[in-house]
Amino acid sequence: MKAKDVMTQHVITIAPDASIVEALRLMLQHRISGLPVVDNNGTLAGIVTEGDFLRRAETGTEHKRPRWIEFVLGPGTLAKDYVHSHCRRIDEVMTTIVRTVAEDAELCDIVAVMEKFGVKRVPVMRGRELVGIVSRANLLHALASLSVATPSPKTDEAIREAVLAELDRQSWAPRHMIDVVVRNGVVELWGAVIDSEQRKAARVVAETVPGVKAVKSHIVWVEPISGMAFSDPEEDEAPIAPAMPPAPPIRAAVG
Repeated sequence: MKAKDVMTQHVITIAPDASIVEALRLMLQHRISGLPVVDNNGTLAGIVTEGDFLRRAETGTEHKRPRWIEFVLGPGTLAKDYVHSHCRRIDEVMTTIVRTVAEDAELCDIVAVMEKFGVKRVPVMRGRELVGIVSRANLLHALASLSVATPSPKTDEAIREAVLAELDRQSWAPRHMIDVVVRNGVVELWGAVIDSEQRKAARVVAETVPGVKAVKSHIVWVEPISGMAFSDPEEDEAPIAPAMPPAPPIRAAVG
C-alpha cells in the first residue's frame, strides 16, 4: 500500500499569520492534534501540533530554569523559549522543518520517517502541492482493513505447508530444528531452539495461518551456555483469536 491509499485527502490547514487561538479552536473543533501551515501561495510552510502549546505562559507551564542553567544555555536559547511561550502568531511557534513524503511512498517508508524523526503525522506532497496527510490513525485504519479474513486452506496438509513455508522465509527460524504436525486444524510444533523468542515467534507463525484452530507448542528451549532445556510454558492448547473487524471510514482530519 502507498500513501495515496491511506492518506486523509481533505486536510485542515491554517495560515502562517493566523492566531494561536484560531489554531486551538480548529484543533478542538475537528478533534485533531496537528495542523499543516500553508501560505497564500499554497506552499507548505510548517506544521503546528499539540506539543507546540505545552509550554505556554497563559497556563504557567513555560520553562522555569535555575540561574546556572540559564547561564549555560545563553541568551539565544532563553529568548527563543520566550517567543515560543508568549507569541501570538502561528509562524512564531510552528515547526518549519517538516518531514514529508510523496503520494506514491510505501507505508514502510512512511513508518520509517515517523520512527526516525519522532513525528505522528506526515504531509503527503505532489511536487510542492499538499494533497493529503498520513497520521498514525490512518495506519491503524489500514491495518484493520487488511485484517479481513482470507480464504482458508482446505486440508491439514495445506496448513502444514503454509506454516513450513513461512518458517522457511524467516532468517530467525531454525527450520531444520522445527517440525510441524497438523490434525483437524490443530497445529503441533515440535523441536528445539536456542532462544525463547524463537519459540514464541514460531507459535505466532502457526497462529496467523488461515484455517488454524489452535496451536500446541512442544518446542524446547535449550539454553546455550548451561545446556539446560526448558519446555514451553504455554504448551497447553492456545485457541486462535478472531480476525479484526473491517476498518471504519477514515475521517477527513489529521490524527
